[in-house]
Amino acid sequence: MTMTALVAPTVADCEASADLASLLVRTTQDDALSVPAEKLRLSCKCAHCTRARFDGRFPDTFPGIAITEIGDLGYGLNIAFSDGHNRGIYPKPYLLSLAGR
Repeated sequence: MTMTALVAPTVADCEASADLASLLVRTTQDDALSVPAEKLRLSCKCAHCTRARFDGRFPDTFPGIAITEIGDLGYGLNIAFSDGHNRGIYPKPYLLSLAGR
């Protein structure tokens, strides 16, 4: 009997779209995915954003938000946004879940 291991896709490469409105993600299985910058900003789980949600101060939308910087931490990305927020770390499995994977 031959057994084949199933390997879950992971993030191979990321970059901001040309208009900075989304994160383009390529997986190890060569899938090309896109996550809107607003969805990323709304999904930030840093302590600051978590506290703002708890206190009812977190916005419902971030219209026109753009990705301004991406730092690769190996296990995830640190993404900075045009509103000045730069605290969020997005583990690669979390990015794939945001992209619908």
